[in-house]
Amino acid sequence: MSPAARRVPASPDPSAQSLRIDARHNRDRILAAARRVYARDGIEASMASVAREAGVGIATLFRHFSAREDLVAAVFADTMQTYADAAATALADPDPWHGFTWYIETVCGMQAADRGFSEVLTMTFPSARAMEAKRDEAYRGFSELVVRAKEAGRLRPDFTTEDLVILLMANAGVIAATAGAAPEAWRRLVGCMIQSYAVPDPANPEPLPPAPTPTALYRAMIRLSRAPAERR
Repeated sequence: MSPAARRVPASPDPSAQSLRIDARHNRDRILAAARRVYARDGIEASMASVAREAGVGIATLFRHFSAREDLVAAVFADTMQTYADAAATALADPDPWHGFTWYIETVCGMQAADRGFSEVLTMTFPSARAMEAKRDEAYRGFSELVVRAKEAGRLRPDFTTEDLVILLMANAGVIAATAGAAPEAWRRLVGCMIQSYAVPDPANPEPLPPAPTPTALYRAMIRLSRAPAERR
């Protein structure tokens, strides 16, 4: 047997292995912290605030995520998958109109559940290819939902896919303005908009979701008026 064949494989370097474990732990802490920060403050929150929340130095954060877009893409990877899957679920519904409305309500509900995701849906991240691919997948699915609902005679013929983008932008504004004061107000907006998309059926009018109380809306308006001063 040659000397090379008798050579004993080198044992793993414990210190190198420990560094890799620490790096994975730091990455997990950063992602968990970013989810909390983005859900609370939106995706415009600074990288420094994420580092503070994670309990790591800013240099450590940038070693894992060299740009904000990289961090945003990693944080919302699973949510973007859910967003794309929702379109596929809606397309599987045998009732085209129910699938169409379910999808809109589901996506708007996802916005309400996470402020950061609400903003992600109304912005683009060209360098985050995986995230943009999921957005495109969801868009193709929604386009098919629109065609099916129109062919079923339930969706007005002048509806366009851009109307969903407008709704998501409006919903993001309502969610931001009413959070903590009238958190269910978005449902009223979505209900109104869905009815405006439908081919009218005078014999079977659908009731709108409950409107926020005047007191709740007043609190939301006060909160919104104070927000610019609080950000300074």
